[in-house]
Amino acid sequence: MKVLIIEDDPVTSGYLVKALGESGHNAEALADGAQGLQRASNEDYDVLVIDRMLPSMDGLTVIENLRSEGHGTPVLIVSALGEVDDRVRGLRSGGDDYLVKPFAFAELLARLEALSRRPQGGSGPTQLSLADLELDPLARSVKRAGQKIELKPREFQILEYLMRHAGHVVTRTMLLEAVWDYHFDPETNVIDVHISRLRQKVDKGFGSPLLHTVRGAGYILREED
Repeated sequence: MKVLIIEDDPVTSGYLVKALGESGHNAEALADGAQGLQRASNEDYDVLVIDRMLPSMDGLTVIENLRSEGHGTPVLIVSALGEVDDRVRGLRSGGDDYLVKPFAFAELLARLEALSRRPQGGSGPTQLSLADLELDPLARSVKRAGQKIELKPREFQILEYLMRHAGHVVTRTMLLEAVWDYHFDPETNVIDVHISRLRQKVDKGFGSPLLHTVRGAGYILREED
């Protein structure tokens, strides 16, 4: 992978360049938002890592400018701003994934590899699809096999998160943090209830099921083999 890191913390950027290099990837870093935008606009990268708080131009403005110029390079936002509203704003600005600091390098690497495998172009970074299931985060609409599906707000948030991590196991902790903003397990069956309702709406009456439970681990959205 060829990776551009736009991050003004020299410790973080230096660590990522070194770690990605040791993992066999080509990474470079810039500390300025405007310079990062110019480099990302003029060179080809497999994926971009962009911090939100940057000098001269904030990360979300960098992403919005890239998208308005027609660049579809996948973007992983990394930020200490981890509230649900912060993550939603980042994704709606054109980011493809969002990772809250501090993070484990293994998770960042896995997310970058997943993003680099996504085809670019088509319906754009905000249109999510898997098999015959389609979700539009901006229009807040869901369809399967062309049939509109009505979801409640929490159900929509869960499905959007699962679709952004399609093919990967999503744990209860990940859902609690992303959808309910809980950084602990309240030891209730709230997730199980919502997953059950979501499964009834997106799987029942259609073809092969897409939403699967991984016993002892969490949930995964994928096509059956």
